[in-house]
Amino acid sequence: MHRIVFLGPPGAGKGTQAATLARELGIPHLSTGDLLRAEVAARSPLGQEAERHMTSGGLVPDDLVLRILKARLARPDARAGFVLDGFPRNPAQAEALDAITPVDVVVAFEIPAEELVERLSGRRICPTCQTVYHLAHLPPKVPGRCDKDGTPLVQRPDDAPDTVRTRLRVYDEQTAPLLAHYAGRGLLRRINASGSPADVLDRVRSVVG
Repeated sequence: MHRIVFLGPPGAGKGTQAATLARELGIPHLSTGDLLRAEVAARSPLGQEAERHMTSGGLVPDDLVLRILKARLARPDARAGFVLDGFPRNPAQAEALDAITPVDVVVAFEIPAEELVERLSGRRICPTCQTVYHLAHLPPKVPGRCDKDGTPLVQRPDDAPDTVRTRLRVYDEQTAPLLAHYAGRGLLRRINASGSPADVLDRVRSVVG
């Protein structure tokens, strides 16, 4: 059984690593954002309830997120485990998650703040096809233009350097108690999330067993 939680700041690479590890282990990669969007698209009762909060600009309440997650964990493909990406975000959510499912290991992605600022502030997105570029690591062939359709690339407002630093500060404030929660139960495994995706994946494999 592999019931795995990934924690880490924005831009640490959790989503990429979760998708790869889940494929290797034959278990689902569960992102609460993706789950919410899937329920909304399916027009399920839970999705319609979530959509009312999302369209009004409010946060989806924890209890609704947890009901959607509980329903997803009840599906057959999650019987052997799951990789939960970016949830819980605080001790209260962790305790609520404990009531739904046991967790076997929690992987904390650690990376210097300024490296994350560089990663995220260099990101550019095509507003037409949603292709993601990076000024340093994955630049477009023509500066400022999408390779696929020539659309001018944009920077998301939450990728601006000052905004990134604020997001990281909020993450640290909210998540430090959560890390202590899992460390106290002997479930926390910290990894260095710097370096290539292949190197980081090797570190993830080494701690999930």
